[in-house]
Amino acid sequence: MRLRTVEYLAGSLLVCAVLMGSNQVSASELRDGDASPAKKEDASPAKKEHGGELPHWSYEGDEGPEKWGDLSPAYLVCGVGVQQSPIDLKDGIGADVGKIRINYRSTSLNVINNGHTIQVNVDPGSYITLDGKRFNLLQYHFHHKSEHLVSGKAYELEVHFVHAANDGALAVLGVLAKRGAKNNALAPVWSIMPRAKGEASGGVVSPINLLPNNKSFFRYRGSLTTPPCSQKVIWTMFRTPVEMSGAQIDRFSSIFPNNARPV
Repeated sequence: MRLRTVEYLAGSLLVCAVLMGSNQVSASELRDGDASPAKKEDASPAKKEHGGELPHWSYEGDEGPEKWGDLSPAYLVCGVGVQQSPIDLKDGIGADVGKIRINYRSTSLNVINNGHTIQVNVDPGSYITLDGKRFNLLQYHFHHKSEHLVSGKAYELEVHFVHAANDGALAVLGVLAKRGAKNNALAPVWSIMPRAKGEASGGVVSPINLLPNNKSFFRYRGSLTTPPCSQKVIWTMFRTPVEMSGAQIDRFSSIFPNNARPV
């Protein structure tokens, strides 16, 4: 498969100048819509904690975002963390936030409904480099509506491209989507995405085609947006949204009416 490489200089603004902790996160912690290695068994939300399964979480009710930190000691940072994502992206202090180089290959299409989102696991070989450090693309997934806001504005959908470095560091590219023309890059995924928990496969998809043409971005350090809410993520949020048709938005929202953590 052909490797497409694009390189972008510094984003125009640094949103949030917070320090990243030194702790790292393992690939097994990346699950349920924030990341998951491309294996069938990892589609299950169950994970062992001191001999038991971590509790189920949701986007509403007693297992919703306001309660995540109370569901398990493993989720505590969801409630008390001070570098939590998402955030309201606003123009901050102008700063050189470095260089991003995107190297994405076409990948065989493997789509999972894991009960929290629609997730596309990708073949090995796609990666980004941030200031010279390589982060391998694991998967991308979708949230409705957007999790991040831009100056208080929410968008129809948000796509997260989840990457991990060999040392466990995490980086996510975020793409916002607004209502407009049909997005042909989404068509292969939308045509086979399962309505119930499960997976489907077939065909080839090019993740790079989901990125906006204008690559200016916000950059900040934050967290996973699902439990365990680990505060170990370098976020790069593209400022310019892509378009999706109303039918595409409605198809996703009919499966997940709300799978977005609020700001």
